[in-house]
Amino acid sequence: MSELLSWVFAVLFVLVIIAWYLTYTAARLDRLHVRLTGTLAALDAQLVRRAEASLELANSGLLDGATSLILATASAESLENPGEHGEIREVVENDLTEALHHSITEPTCAKIREAGPLGVDHLDRLRSTCTRVSLARRFHNDAVTDVRRVRRKWAVRLFRLAGHTPMPLTVEFDDELPPGLAA
Repeated sequence: MSELLSWVFAVLFVLVIIAWYLTYTAARLDRLHVRLTGTLAALDAQLVRRAEASLELANSGLLDGATSLILATASAESLENPGEHGEIREVVENDLTEALHHSITEPTCAKIREAGPLGVDHLDRLRSTCTRVSLARRFHNDAVTDVRRVRRKWAVRLFRLAGHTPMPLTVEFDDELPPGLAA
């Protein structure tokens, strides 16, 4: 009888440890998904700020007409669908980055700086927002990597701890600073 009781307690102990592990893993996965939502919202906010700063520079009169039009068009496209994610958003953001690279060259920056403090303010704001976009994208992609790593564990898959939440994807687009701002 005491041997049977020992086995029952051993089995109960193992079941409690398994239940604790599953609960801990589910809570951790939930925290990672919350973090992922936060990093995605931060990335969206920074992308909107970059597009707004680009649009303000395009409309400031400090650039020539063709450059202003190219930059304003790319900025407006970026602002059209804030919060939308996926391949379309990545293409739009790549287009804005490309427009910035063609518009904000070193000679153009020098000319804008010579225009006075307004031009310097526009360039500083644009540099700041471009840097923040790069950081926000890295933070988001790190959060995606963490979620994917936990979701690959056998216990998460076997017990469906992630529920029906789709597997998160990294956000990939060119977020390099324009050459004129890097100096």
